[in-house]
Amino acid sequence: MSPSSFRPAPIRTDQSNAFANNTMRVRLPAIIDETIALNPDYPPDILRHLTWLRRDLSEGARIAESELLPAGDIGDWSRALKRQRDIVASEPTWQNAEWFFAETYAYRCLIEAVRWRESGRDPFLPKKLEELHSDALWQLVERAYEPLDSPEREVRRAVEFALWGNRIDLSYAPSSERGAEISAEDLLVDDRDSLAAYLSHSRISPAGLKGGAPIYIVADNAGSELAMDLVLSECLLRHVADRVVICLKAHPTFVSDATPEDVWMMLDEMPRRGPGAAALEKELRRYWLGGQLRFLPHPYWNSSRFLWDLPPDIHASFAAARLVIIKGDANYRRTVGDALWPGHTPFADVLDYLEAPALCLRTLKSDPVVGLPTADTAAALDQVDPQWRVNGQRGLIQFKAQSSKSQ
Repeated sequence: MSPSSFRPAPIRTDQSNAFANNTMRVRLPAIIDETIALNPDYPPDILRHLTWLRRDLSEGARIAESELLPAGDIGDWSRALKRQRDIVASEPTWQNAEWFFAETYAYRCLIEAVRWRESGRDPFLPKKLEELHSDALWQLVERAYEPLDSPEREVRRAVEFALWGNRIDLSYAPSSERGAEISAEDLLVDDRDSLAAYLSHSRISPAGLKGGAPIYIVADNAGSELAMDLVLSECLLRHVADRVVICLKAHPTFVSDATPEDVWMMLDEMPRRGPGAAALEKELRRYWLGGQLRFLPHPYWNSSRFLWDLPPDIHASFAAARLVIIKGDANYRRTVGDALWPGHTPFADVLDYLEAPALCLRTLKSDPVVGLPTADTAAALDQVDPQWRVNGQRGLIQFKAQSSKSQ
């Protein structure tokens, strides 16, 4: 796969983008402070390395190649850092590098600092457990899993709940505070009609074509969003899909991003909650035992590589997929190259490198956005709400059919 030739340059962490600069200089150091506070029993060596990382981020220090223990992703990060040196024509810093690289690498350095590969201890677990045990999450599950009078309505509802569940992001309070309450005015693009037409058509394709291919869900956050992704997975398996594969992070990152451990914690919690959650858990385990539902971690989803730079195994899987559902803001940035496109650039044009049909479900928590209805939409929103791109209030349901390059 290769990106569109007219792709803009990725956002940088310097003063050219205030939100990216503030993320590296203020938000990430605050997250490290909170991580230290939530893990008071960390030994002095871990606390020292976290403090050093916090200082380097806030001061915009040079990005050094972290002293990573031998692991499968070392070569990937070394190549990514070399690329940043080429881009800035000097030693990159936390406040002049490409934002997607800087943010993903900062979390990789955090994971190294807490020695996660040795202990397996998730530094963000206290925050994840707080949400997992909240009544609001399980009330949302009961609402999202209530039966409706037709399969099509259930799929449409599950897609919408999966979108608004993305608001609950433990690394970003302004979005989480809005909750998962749905407002039609906040949905800037709604391609569910096109999605329904595609799923209906591909469901009755001849054997051996797309009808039996899996649907992939590239997960974002644990907690409420993961719960809605599981509701969506069960709904798809019951009505339109033969197999669903949920792609997960290989290690904790971005505070709340979902790992396999988060999935199993949620499944274990479901029987202790309401009747809908208990019924959902039984169905999900049944699908998992039968091989129809899979949970697939991969270090690529922790990397700084964009979606057109997939490793061969994921590329082959996606090329044969019936549908790829891409969840959340960071994955959206990965998909569009973390770049400031003109807002009305057609979604399908930007994603033409991706062979499979794709669905993006994303609430806006950063500047990149494509596929808006008109050339005037962004300017009109700027007048109503200058923070509309980053405050998590508004959402996108964007679908594109199979790429012309694969036909």
